[in-house]
Amino acid sequence: MRILLATAALAFAVPAIADDHTATLDEVLAADLRNDDRARDQYRNPTETLEFFGVEPGMTVAEFGPGGGWYTRVLAPYLSNGGRYIAFQPDSDGQDYRDRAQEARAKGWTERFTTTVGEMAGVNAANVTVFEIDEMPEELAGTVDRVLIFRSMHGLNMGNEADTVLKAARMMLKDNGMVGVVQHRAPDGASYDDYGARQRGYMRTQDVVAIFEAAGFELADTSEVNANPKDPANWEGGVWTLPPVLATGADDPRRAEYQAIGESDRMTLLFRKAD
Repeated sequence: MRILLATAALAFAVPAIADDHTATLDEVLAADLRNDDRARDQYRNPTETLEFFGVEPGMTVAEFGPGGGWYTRVLAPYLSNGGRYIAFQPDSDGQDYRDRAQEARAKGWTERFTTTVGEMAGVNAANVTVFEIDEMPEELAGTVDRVLIFRSMHGLNMGNEADTVLKAARMMLKDNGMVGVVQHRAPDGASYDDYGARQRGYMRTQDVVAIFEAAGFELADTSEVNANPKDPANWEGGVWTLPPVLATGADDPRRAEYQAIGESDRMTLLFRKAD
C-alpha cells in the first residue's frame, strides 16, 4: 500500500488562504475559485450539509469519488489549516471500460488528481492524500473523522462496490467517526424493481440504509436540507434528465421545465459504526 502525494505546492491563479488562518466556511464559499460552482449552492446547500455532517476545520475528512471537484473546492480549503482532506476512488483494475481511452483516464486518476488538486482547490497539494481503495495506506486506519459520499451510492450499488467502499470507510474511521451521504432519492412508495434493479440514479432510502447496515453501520440522523419537492424523481431517462446534466439536449421542448425544477430531490443521511 502507498500514499500518493503531490510533492510541491502549485502556483495558483487565485490566492490561497494564509497558512496561519483557519478559514470560515463562509470565506471558503465566497472564494474566487468557486465562481463557477456557486450557482449550484442553492441545490447542494454546502453550509447546511456540512454542518449536519458535523464537519469542522480541524478534522480529517475523506471524500469518496470527488469527480469534478465541486465539494473538493469546499472541503480542501476548509480543512487546510489543522485538518486534512483525503480523496479516494474504487480500484481502477476492477472496472469494466467501454474503450481504451476511458480505461486510461480511470487508471490515471490518482496521479492526475494529485497533480491538479492544489490549483483546483487553492491549497498546498502536499497536504492532500489521494489513493485508490486497494492502495489505502495502513496508517489511515482509525484516523478519519468523516467519510463523505456525495451522489455516488447508486453507482456503488449497481457496480456491486458498496460493500468494498464501506468496509474501507469503517476501517478508516475513528471509533466516533461517521459517514455522511447525499443521494438522489426515489419517490415515496417506489418499488425496488423500478428504482433498485434499474439504473435511474435515484435510490430508495430504505435500500441505502440496508446497504450500510449490512456493512456494520447504523443510521444516526437524517436531514431534509437537500430535498427538492419539485422533482417527481420519475424521469424515464433518470436523474440525468435534470440539471446539471440535462441529458435530453437543448432541443428538448421540456428543457425549461427541467431547469425550473433544478437539481434532484436528495436524501441526506448520517451513519455511525454499529456496536
